[in-house]
Amino acid sequence: MPKRMLVPYLALCLLPATAHAEGARKPQVTRVAQGQETVQKDVPFVPTREETVTRMLGIAGVTKDDVVYDLGSGDGRIVVMAAQKLGARAVGVEIDPVRIQEANTNAKAAGVTNRVEFRQQSLFDADIKDATVVTLYLLPSVNLKIRNKLLTELKPGARIVSHDFDMGEWRPDRKENVGDDKVYLWIVPASVQGTYRLSVPTAQGEAPATLTLKQEFQDVSGTLQIGNRRLPLAEVVLQGDALSFRTAEGPEMHFRGRVEGTRIHGNVMPAGGQSRAFTAQREGTSP
Repeated sequence: MPKRMLVPYLALCLLPATAHAEGARKPQVTRVAQGQETVQKDVPFVPTREETVTRMLGIAGVTKDDVVYDLGSGDGRIVVMAAQKLGARAVGVEIDPVRIQEANTNAKAAGVTNRVEFRQQSLFDADIKDATVVTLYLLPSVNLKIRNKLLTELKPGARIVSHDFDMGEWRPDRKENVGDDKVYLWIVPASVQGTYRLSVPTAQGEAPATLTLKQEFQDVSGTLQIGNRRLPLAEVVLQGDALSFRTAEGPEMHFRGRVEGTRIHGNVMPAGGQSRAFTAQREGTSP
């Protein structure tokens, strides 16, 4: 597979010191063919090693059922490998027309043109809502700029993989080293913050309750109030749209459910009792 063209030495010398340290891969501004407009780029252009590409797709668990988007796809190596080795449908988003041509050539050589597409546009403008996996090799500052887009446009459970650079305070769900490279994985969490009304089983029968959840990315805390008792929650786990937790004191109850918009559906298991279904409806919203 063709290697990505390295940034000329002089161009690297003109980059800020942080760009050298970050291993960035695309020049800030590159002029295309004579007479055409200047293409504004966000990060320098440096190739990802094949071993790292393989691990990025592996840590995301890519299969033939996935739709993989590579934002800043360069010569298309991630897109091509996702289609050729794993059978996925894949889309590359790249602003440089020269790289788009190179990527299409590579896809043709690999025999995957029927499963890949390359779009010449800014990654900030890309429509990514059908992606189940998004791969990145950008810069920390660009990761932070695109973070909200990823959180709001991708469906809960979508996987995001970044080569070398993190997402600031958004804790990765997994991190691995591949030689000198780092690979980060995030699973897009559902939005659960708010106050919910539900009923729960008690020794006296069903009782109305209030579930209050606070959220910072995939990290969630909260309380369950039954009558005058406010019970803290423990072992709260949010992965995609799957949410589980238990009461940390008082009558022990284990909850496991799925987030569907403004509702949480699932089952609650009281200590010594039988599992029963529950539905929690967020306040201020209609059932």
